[in-house]
Amino acid sequence: MPSNLSKFIKLSCKNYSHLWIDSCISAAMGLGLDCLEESLKIYSTVYIASLLINRRKLTKDVIIRTILGILQSSAFLSMTAFNYSANICALNRILGGMNIWTVSFLPSFLSNLIAIIIEKPTRRTLLCLYVSNIATETLFNMGVWRGYFPSMPYGQTYIFAASITVLLYLHRTKRINQDSVYNIIRFVIGPYEQFQNCNQETKHLQTTTCTESSDSNQECKRHTFNIILKSFEIYKQIINNLKNKYKHWSCPHPHSCAHYILMSGIKLFSYGYGIQVAIKLILQSPNIFKRPKHIKNILFKKQYLNIATFLGGFSTLYKLTLCSLRRTYDKDSPKFAIPAGLIASIAFIAFPNNTLALYFMWKGLHLIWNEGVEKGIFPEFKWFVIFLYSFSTAVLFHAAIVEPQNLRSSYWKFLYTASGGRIATISRSCLEPFGMNSNKYLQEILVKTNTTDQHTFLF
Repeated sequence: MPSNLSKFIKLSCKNYSHLWIDSCISAAMGLGLDCLEESLKIYSTVYIASLLINRRKLTKDVIIRTILGILQSSAFLSMTAFNYSANICALNRILGGMNIWTVSFLPSFLSNLIAIIIEKPTRRTLLCLYVSNIATETLFNMGVWRGYFPSMPYGQTYIFAASITVLLYLHRTKRINQDSVYNIIRFVIGPYEQFQNCNQETKHLQTTTCTESSDSNQECKRHTFNIILKSFEIYKQIINNLKNKYKHWSCPHPHSCAHYILMSGIKLFSYGYGIQVAIKLILQSPNIFKRPKHIKNILFKKQYLNIATFLGGFSTLYKLTLCSLRRTYDKDSPKFAIPAGLIASIAFIAFPNNTLALYFMWKGLHLIWNEGVEKGIFPEFKWFVIFLYSFSTAVLFHAAIVEPQNLRSSYWKFLYTASGGRIATISRSCLEPFGMNSNKYLQEILVKTNTTDQHTFLF
């Protein structure tokens, strides 16, 4: 357990943060250059992928803006690394030593406070949400490790249920939903469950024309083709029968409730499973040609089925609850999104993911705060995003140095790669007076993530 947290130790920054060189400036430059090299790789991939996803035409202006964006974002990340190393040394020289706050947290907070201003304002909120997501999980792990509160089974499911319920309610009450999270919601629950006058009757003409084409002139020569054709006709007949079932007058969707609920769940399950399998088959195509039996492992991978079950189950339960409530109360209401969201969240048990749960939590808090600012309930803090980003990143840098066992492994790997391995070479042995066993936990995380603290640097 942590102890001696108020202890102040006299420590040379060379023996702590840059064992391989005497000069503090050279050490900061080395970390900055390593980070710049990795940043150019990361942001080149991010910006090019964004161009492909948005299908932007490659004009001269678009190419120039993309290159400038890559350089600007890379400058932001490399400046974070340079300032972090420089601040450790500067604070050590000014204070004549280090305490638990100045070994990593305060240097990181100050470096991020400056560096984030370099980044595009449009990207700051996204970065803030990303690091706040991981920092929340890290703070929770710190609390559990210290014994402040117990580990909560299905904790991520409770967080997801509360967060998605808030977002679904806002989705039904706000006329304009331009945030990116609403695109995800519309993909899962469809276009019919958004803002509308829920007390006004919605009329839908259920014109389901069943055109049965009989190609008597073209008789199939193969029996198998006849079976496939017959199966397709039976499927089509079942779907048309489902469409023509009863639909309550207050339901905003076309066709019957049974068709609306079942087809939505099947479609989302198919998307969730099919997209993952397709991507994996493309990536593993060389191995599949060598070992055809490998395709069976891909098709029946449990993780893919879990994600598909979550998506299909969530959509099915949500729409089933909404249609049931409309029939029970003989009206539609935005408030129905609350019980529907809570019941649908049961499907999250099939795919309990901390990242997803915390993403929706921070998105929900962000939108509630913006709603409060618009209505004058909350004050507007102009620099809040910058402050929250700097604080969250400082928490992550603190954990990486002092208590790496509480940091998410994927983020440790990111810091390790971005720093050229320097994050692992900072001496944790010097921090033993704080009683955190940092060196012991560093060795554990190195083994867990297959990284090493044995590096040679020129500067």
